[in-house]
Amino acid sequence: MCQSCFFVIGEFRLSYNGVRTVNSSYLCVELLKHSLYLDSNMATSSDMRYFNWLVLLVQLLGVVSVVITAVWMGHFQGGFAWTEDPAREFSYHPLFMVIGLIFLYADGILAYRVFRNDRKLYIKILHAGMHVAALIFASVGLKAVFDSHNLVDPPLANLYSLHSWLGLLVVIGFGLQWVLGFACFLLPWLGMSIRTLYMPYHTFWGVTLLILATATALMGITEKAIFGMAKNGYSNHSREGTLINCLGLILVIFTGLVVYLVTKPEYKRQPAPDEEHVPLDN
Repeated sequence: MCQSCFFVIGEFRLSYNGVRTVNSSYLCVELLKHSLYLDSNMATSSDMRYFNWLVLLVQLLGVVSVVITAVWMGHFQGGFAWTEDPAREFSYHPLFMVIGLIFLYADGILAYRVFRNDRKLYIKILHAGMHVAALIFASVGLKAVFDSHNLVDPPLANLYSLHSWLGLLVVIGFGLQWVLGFACFLLPWLGMSIRTLYMPYHTFWGVTLLILATATALMGITEKAIFGMAKNGYSNHSREGTLINCLGLILVIFTGLVVYLVTKPEYKRQPAPDEEHVPLDN
């Protein structure tokens, strides 16, 4: 229980340089509510052991998904090249999208849960930095797929499938999410009221974009399997088909676990005492 809630009696107001004031009764209520919230959402040692095992499983699944994608593109789809071979340049597209918009993106989201005892500024920088890396991989992945369409003779059509539409929206949304997050939470000129107002939207769209990125990847896997494996026996349970089906299942489990970890209240990072901000009213 928050002991500071009991030192105030009556209806008086605390002033700061005669300009901004805090109603003491309101302050008590807010402190009490915050204390009760922390008590009800504090993770136990058992919770944290479970959390640590789940984080380890998520990392394992993420690495496996990247390896499977690399094997799929490198072994079954002819390997990797750059603009001199547009067909093989395409191989960078699924690999870099899985690395960037799923694996690195998810790890950036998890940073606030995993590094729960570190200074918030350091976590913010790590969070933003991992998402910059994710955006770089996604941008190169987009270039690869456009080159694979535009540099062949005759050129192939772009942006005609639902996979391409949703994928482009995810990349644009991810870029906007990063810019708004950087402006609100890392630049010093925005006040706490704006940050508090924007935070629920930032959290919601962060998780939503990860789910949409995974859904887009599943569409892309299916699209590649249907159009790219027609001659290789996808319907005949080929080894390549089994491999990419496993990739899809791993991506679904990976994303589901990440969403669970970032939405479970007990795993939320609790603010340090020096990060508390007392609301002031005029």
